[in-house]
Amino acid sequence: MSFERLVEDIRKKQNPTVAGLDPKLDYIPDYIKDIAFDRYGRTLDGAAEALFQFNKGLIDSLCDIVPAVKPQAAYYEMYGWQGVRTLERTIAYAKEKGMFVITDGKRNDIGATMQAYAAAHLGVTDVAGESVAAFGADALTVNGYLGTDGIKPLLEICKADDKGIFVLVKTSNPSSGELQDRILDDGKTVYRTMGNMCEQWGSIDVGESGYSCVGAVVGATYSAQLGELRGALPHTFFLVPGYGAQGGGAADVAPAFDKMGRGAIINSSRGIMCAWKKEGCAPEEYADAARREAIRMRNEIMGFIGEII
Repeated sequence: MSFERLVEDIRKKQNPTVAGLDPKLDYIPDYIKDIAFDRYGRTLDGAAEALFQFNKGLIDSLCDIVPAVKPQAAYYEMYGWQGVRTLERTIAYAKEKGMFVITDGKRNDIGATMQAYAAAHLGVTDVAGESVAAFGADALTVNGYLGTDGIKPLLEICKADDKGIFVLVKTSNPSSGELQDRILDDGKTVYRTMGNMCEQWGSIDVGESGYSCVGAVVGATYSAQLGELRGALPHTFFLVPGYGAQGGGAADVAPAFDKMGRGAIINSSRGIMCAWKKEGCAPEEYADAARREAIRMRNEIMGFIGEII
Protein backbone atom coordinates (compact mmCIF):
# COMPACT_ATOMS: atom_id res chain seq x y z
CA MET A 1 0.00 0.00 0.00
CA SER A 2 1.97 2.90 -1.37
CA PHE A 3 0.52 5.72 0.71
CA GLU A 4 1.37 3.87 3.92
CA ARG A 5 5.03 4.53 3.16
CA LEU A 6 4.31 8.15 2.40
CA VAL A 7 2.18 8.65 5.51
CA GLU A 8 4.92 7.17 7.69
CA ASP A 9 7.68 9.28 6.17
CA ILE A 10 5.56 12.41 6.56
CA ARG A 11 5.11 11.51 10.23
CA LYS A 12 8.83 10.84 10.75
CA LYS A 13 9.87 14.10 9.11
CA GLN A 14 6.89 16.02 10.54
CA ASN A 15 6.56 17.54 7.11
CA PRO A 16 3.47 17.07 4.89
CA THR A 17 4.96 18.68 1.79
CA VAL A 18 6.21 17.64 -1.63
CA ALA A 19 8.65 19.54 -3.80
CA GLY A 20 7.51 19.86 -7.39
CA LEU A 21 10.36 19.36 -9.84
CA ASP A 22 9.02 21.26 -12.84
CA PRO A 23 12.27 22.69 -14.21
CA LYS A 24 12.58 25.17 -17.04
CA LEU A 25 15.89 26.51 -18.31
CA ASP A 26 14.90 29.96 -17.03
CA TYR A 27 14.86 28.59 -13.47
CA ILE A 28 18.36 27.11 -13.67
CA PRO A 29 21.45 29.13 -12.67
CA ASP A 30 23.69 30.07 -15.59
CA TYR A 31 26.71 28.23 -14.21
CA ILE A 32 24.85 24.90 -14.45
CA LYS A 33 23.66 25.62 -17.97
CA ASP A 34 27.11 26.77 -19.08
CA ILE A 35 28.70 23.49 -18.01
CA ALA A 36 26.02 21.45 -19.76
CA PHE A 37 26.15 23.53 -22.94
CA ASP A 38 29.96 23.43 -23.04
CA ARG A 39 29.74 19.65 -23.07
CA TYR A 40 26.70 19.05 -25.28
CA GLY A 41 26.08 22.35 -27.04
CA ARG A 42 22.86 24.34 -27.04
CA THR A 43 20.93 21.22 -27.87
CA LEU A 44 18.26 19.07 -26.28
CA ASP A 45 21.09 16.99 -24.82
CA GLY A 46 22.56 20.07 -23.19
CA ALA A 47 19.21 21.23 -21.87
CA ALA A 48 18.39 17.80 -20.45
CA GLU A 49 21.75 17.59 -18.71
CA ALA A 50 21.23 21.02 -17.15
CA LEU A 51 17.81 19.94 -15.89
CA PHE A 52 19.23 16.81 -14.30
CA GLN A 53 22.10 18.59 -12.55
CA PHE A 54 19.65 21.22 -11.24
CA ASN A 55 17.34 18.49 -9.96
CA LYS A 56 20.22 16.63 -8.29
CA GLY A 57 21.17 19.72 -6.34
CA LEU A 58 17.59 20.20 -5.17
CA ILE A 59 17.16 16.56 -4.18
CA ASP A 60 20.46 16.52 -2.27
CA SER A 61 19.42 19.62 -0.35
CA LEU A 62 15.86 18.49 0.41
CA CYS A 63 15.94 14.73 0.88
CA ASP A 64 16.43 14.73 4.66
CA ILE A 65 13.58 17.15 5.37
CA VAL A 66 11.05 16.75 2.53
CA PRO A 67 9.44 13.31 2.11
CA ALA A 68 8.57 13.46 -1.58
CA VAL A 69 9.19 15.02 -4.97
CA LYS A 70 6.73 15.47 -7.83
CA PRO A 71 8.24 15.78 -11.30
CA GLN A 72 5.74 17.07 -13.87
CA ALA A 73 6.23 15.03 -17.04
CA ALA A 74 5.52 17.91 -19.45
CA TYR A 75 8.59 19.83 -18.31
CA TYR A 76 10.73 16.89 -19.41
CA GLU A 77 8.83 15.90 -22.54
CA MET A 78 9.32 19.39 -23.97
CA TYR A 79 13.02 18.52 -24.29
CA GLY A 80 12.35 15.42 -26.37
CA TRP A 81 13.58 11.93 -25.58
CA GLN A 82 16.56 13.48 -23.86
CA GLY A 83 14.24 15.21 -21.43
CA VAL A 84 12.28 12.01 -20.86
CA ARG A 85 15.59 10.32 -20.04
CA THR A 86 16.16 13.06 -17.46
CA LEU A 87 12.76 12.29 -15.96
CA GLU A 88 13.79 8.66 -15.51
CA ARG A 89 17.17 9.67 -14.07
CA THR A 90 15.51 12.14 -11.70
CA ILE A 91 13.07 9.51 -10.42
CA ALA A 92 15.88 7.01 -9.88
CA TYR A 93 18.06 9.56 -8.09
CA ALA A 94 15.26 10.71 -5.78
CA LYS A 95 14.45 7.12 -4.88
CA GLU A 96 18.13 6.43 -4.16
CA LYS A 97 17.93 9.30 -1.66
CA GLY A 98 14.89 7.70 0.01
CA MET A 99 12.27 10.06 -1.36
CA PHE A 100 8.74 9.10 -2.43
CA VAL A 101 8.21 10.00 -6.10
CA ILE A 102 4.91 11.17 -7.58
CA THR A 103 4.97 11.48 -11.36
CA ASP A 104 2.57 14.22 -12.39
CA GLY A 105 1.44 12.93 -15.77
CA LYS A 106 -2.36 13.19 -15.55
CA ARG A 107 -2.68 10.11 -17.75
CA ASN A 108 -6.13 9.20 -19.05
CA ASP A 109 -7.16 6.30 -21.29
CA ILE A 110 -8.84 2.91 -21.18
CA GLY A 111 -8.11 -0.77 -21.67
CA ALA A 112 -4.79 -1.86 -23.10
CA THR A 113 -3.62 1.75 -23.49
CA MET A 114 -4.14 2.50 -19.82
CA GLN A 115 -2.43 -0.78 -18.97
CA ALA A 116 0.56 0.48 -20.96
CA TYR A 117 0.58 3.78 -19.06
CA ALA A 118 0.33 1.89 -15.78
CA ALA A 119 3.20 -0.41 -16.70
CA ALA A 120 5.34 2.49 -17.89
CA HIS A 121 4.98 4.75 -14.88
CA LEU A 122 4.24 2.42 -11.98
CA GLY A 123 4.84 -1.18 -12.95
CA VAL A 124 7.20 -3.13 -15.16
CA THR A 125 7.49 -3.77 -18.88
CA ASP A 126 8.00 -7.24 -20.27
CA VAL A 127 11.10 -7.36 -22.48
CA ALA A 128 11.39 -10.84 -23.99
CA GLY A 129 10.49 -12.46 -20.70
CA GLU A 130 12.40 -10.04 -18.48
CA SER A 131 10.46 -7.58 -16.29
CA VAL A 132 12.00 -4.12 -16.41
CA ALA A 133 10.83 -0.94 -14.70
CA ALA A 134 10.65 1.89 -17.24
CA PHE A 135 10.21 4.83 -14.84
CA GLY A 136 9.46 3.27 -11.48
CA ALA A 137 7.63 6.08 -9.70
CA ASP A 138 5.70 5.40 -6.50
CA ALA A 139 2.54 7.20 -7.59
CA LEU A 140 1.00 8.77 -10.68
CA THR A 141 -1.55 11.52 -11.18
CA VAL A 142 -4.43 10.44 -13.43
CA ASN A 143 -7.57 11.87 -14.95
CA GLY A 144 -10.58 9.80 -13.92
CA TYR A 145 -13.15 11.33 -16.26
CA LEU A 146 -13.26 8.24 -18.47
CA GLY A 147 -14.70 6.44 -15.46
CA THR A 148 -13.80 3.05 -14.05
CA ASP A 149 -12.48 1.80 -17.40
CA GLY A 150 -9.61 4.26 -17.06
CA ILE A 151 -8.84 3.46 -13.42
CA LYS A 152 -9.19 -0.31 -13.15
CA PRO A 153 -5.90 -1.13 -14.97
CA LEU A 154 -4.06 1.07 -12.45
CA LEU A 155 -5.70 -0.54 -9.43
CA GLU A 156 -4.28 -3.92 -10.32
CA ILE A 157 -0.72 -2.56 -10.29
CA CYS A 158 -1.33 -0.45 -7.19
CA LYS A 159 -2.39 -3.47 -5.18
CA ALA A 160 0.20 -5.88 -6.57
CA ASP A 161 3.24 -3.58 -6.60
CA ASP A 162 2.65 -1.20 -3.68
CA LYS A 163 1.88 1.85 -5.81
CA GLY A 164 -0.63 4.68 -5.64
CA ILE A 165 -2.58 7.06 -7.85
CA PHE A 166 -3.93 10.57 -7.39
CA VAL A 167 -7.14 11.21 -9.33
CA LEU A 168 -8.09 14.73 -10.42
CA VAL A 169 -11.08 15.75 -8.31
CA LYS A 170 -11.15 19.51 -7.62
CA THR A 171 -8.23 21.14 -9.38
CA SER A 172 -6.60 24.44 -8.43
CA ASN A 173 -6.97 26.30 -11.74
CA PRO A 174 -9.43 29.23 -11.95
CA SER A 175 -11.69 27.65 -14.58
CA SER A 176 -12.02 24.29 -12.81
CA GLY A 177 -15.55 25.16 -11.75
CA GLU A 178 -16.79 25.31 -15.33
CA LEU A 179 -17.18 21.55 -15.16
CA GLN A 180 -16.22 20.38 -11.69
CA ASP A 181 -18.70 22.60 -9.82
CA ARG A 182 -21.71 21.66 -11.95
CA ILE A 183 -24.60 20.04 -10.11
CA LEU A 184 -25.69 16.61 -11.30
CA ASP A 185 -29.22 15.20 -11.19
CA ASP A 186 -28.65 13.70 -7.74
CA GLY A 187 -27.76 17.13 -6.32
CA LYS A 188 -24.03 16.45 -5.98
CA THR A 189 -21.32 18.40 -7.75
CA VAL A 190 -19.14 16.73 -10.35
CA TYR A 191 -16.10 17.03 -8.07
CA ARG A 192 -17.97 15.46 -5.14
CA THR A 193 -19.09 12.62 -7.39
CA MET A 194 -15.52 12.04 -8.55
CA GLY A 195 -14.36 12.09 -4.94
CA ASN A 196 -16.94 9.47 -4.03
CA MET A 197 -15.66 7.34 -6.89
CA CYS A 198 -12.14 7.60 -5.46
CA GLU A 199 -13.44 6.25 -2.15
CA GLN A 200 -15.09 3.37 -3.98
CA TRP A 201 -12.05 2.57 -6.14
CA GLY A 202 -9.74 2.69 -3.14
CA SER A 203 -11.83 0.32 -1.04
CA ILE A 204 -9.87 -2.60 -2.52
CA ASP A 205 -6.74 -1.61 -0.60
CA VAL A 206 -7.00 0.40 2.64
CA GLY A 207 -3.93 0.49 4.87
CA GLU A 208 -3.43 0.70 8.62
CA SER A 209 -3.44 4.49 8.42
CA GLY A 210 -6.99 4.35 7.06
CA TYR A 211 -5.98 5.63 3.64
CA SER A 212 -6.24 3.67 0.41
CA CYS A 213 -4.02 3.46 -2.65
CA VAL A 214 -6.35 5.88 -4.50
CA GLY A 215 -5.75 9.52 -3.65
CA ALA A 216 -7.31 12.73 -4.94
CA VAL A 217 -5.93 15.96 -6.34
CA VAL A 218 -7.69 18.82 -4.56
CA GLY A 219 -6.45 22.38 -5.00
CA ALA A 220 -5.27 24.71 -2.24
CA THR A 221 -7.11 27.56 -3.94
CA TYR A 222 -10.48 26.06 -2.92
CA SER A 223 -10.23 25.79 0.85
CA ALA A 224 -13.94 25.24 1.51
CA GLN A 225 -14.06 22.37 -0.95
CA LEU A 226 -10.95 20.90 0.65
CA GLY A 227 -12.75 20.79 3.98
CA GLU A 228 -15.90 19.39 2.41
CA LEU A 229 -14.02 16.60 0.68
CA ARG A 230 -11.88 15.79 3.71
CA GLY A 231 -15.03 15.12 5.69
CA ALA A 232 -16.68 13.15 2.89
CA LEU A 233 -13.68 11.03 1.84
CA PRO A 234 -12.14 9.55 5.01
CA HIS A 235 -10.03 6.96 3.14
CA THR A 236 -8.74 9.19 0.34
CA PHE A 237 -5.31 10.79 0.67
CA PHE A 238 -5.04 14.26 -0.90
CA LEU A 239 -2.36 15.75 -3.13
CA VAL A 240 -2.85 19.51 -2.83
CA PRO A 241 -1.40 21.80 -5.54
CA GLY A 242 -1.81 25.54 -5.64
CA TYR A 243 0.22 26.50 -2.56
CA GLY A 244 2.49 29.52 -2.95
CA ALA A 245 2.79 30.75 -6.53
CA GLN A 246 -0.88 30.02 -7.30
CA GLY A 247 -2.06 31.86 -4.21
CA GLY A 248 -2.84 29.17 -1.64
CA GLY A 249 -1.46 29.56 1.88
CA ALA A 250 -1.17 27.48 5.03
CA ALA A 251 -4.60 28.51 6.30
CA ASP A 252 -6.11 27.45 2.97
CA VAL A 253 -4.60 23.94 3.07
CA ALA A 254 -5.28 23.24 6.75
CA PRO A 255 -8.77 21.76 6.06
CA ALA A 256 -7.11 19.01 3.98
CA PHE A 257 -5.83 17.25 7.11
CA ASP A 258 -7.60 14.90 9.48
CA LYS A 259 -7.60 15.18 13.28
CA MET A 260 -4.24 13.38 13.48
CA GLY A 261 -2.59 15.79 11.06
CA ARG A 262 -2.66 13.17 8.32
CA GLY A 263 -4.39 12.81 5.01
CA ALA A 264 -2.67 15.26 2.70
CA ILE A 265 0.60 16.35 1.14
CA ILE A 266 0.99 19.93 -0.07
CA ASN A 267 2.92 20.74 -3.24
CA SER A 268 5.16 23.70 -3.95
CA SER A 269 7.05 23.85 -7.23
CA ARG A 270 8.21 27.32 -8.29
CA GLY A 271 8.29 28.52 -4.70
CA ILE A 272 11.02 25.99 -3.90
CA MET A 273 12.82 25.76 -7.24
CA CYS A 274 13.04 29.54 -7.70
CA ALA A 275 13.62 30.50 -4.09
CA TRP A 276 17.14 31.62 -4.98
CA LYS A 277 15.72 34.22 -7.36
CA LYS A 278 13.22 35.49 -4.80
CA GLU A 279 15.93 35.75 -2.15
CA GLY A 280 18.36 37.37 -4.55
CA CYS A 281 21.14 35.11 -3.32
CA ALA A 282 24.11 33.89 -5.33
CA PRO A 283 23.15 31.36 -8.02
CA GLU A 284 25.51 28.83 -6.44
CA GLU A 285 23.25 28.89 -3.37
CA TYR A 286 20.10 27.85 -5.25
CA ALA A 287 19.85 24.52 -3.44
CA ASP A 288 20.37 26.12 -0.02
CA ALA A 289 17.69 28.68 -0.85
CA ALA A 290 15.33 25.85 -1.83
CA ARG A 291 15.99 24.18 1.51
CA ARG A 292 15.27 27.41 3.39
CA GLU A 293 11.97 27.82 1.55
CA ALA A 294 11.02 24.19 2.16
CA ILE A 295 11.67 24.64 5.89
CA ARG A 296 9.68 27.88 5.94
CA MET A 297 6.78 26.18 4.15
CA ARG A 298 6.90 23.19 6.51
CA ASN A 299 6.92 25.40 9.59
CA GLU A 300 4.06 27.55 8.32
CA ILE A 301 1.83 24.55 7.60
CA MET A 302 2.76 22.73 10.80
CA GLY A 303 1.82 25.86 12.71
CA PHE A 304 -1.77 25.32 11.55
CA ILE A 305 -2.12 21.56 11.83
CA GLY A 306 0.08 20.73 14.84
CA GLU A 307 1.96 17.49 15.38
CA ILE A 308 1.38 14.69 12.89
CA ILE A 309 0.57 11.56 14.87
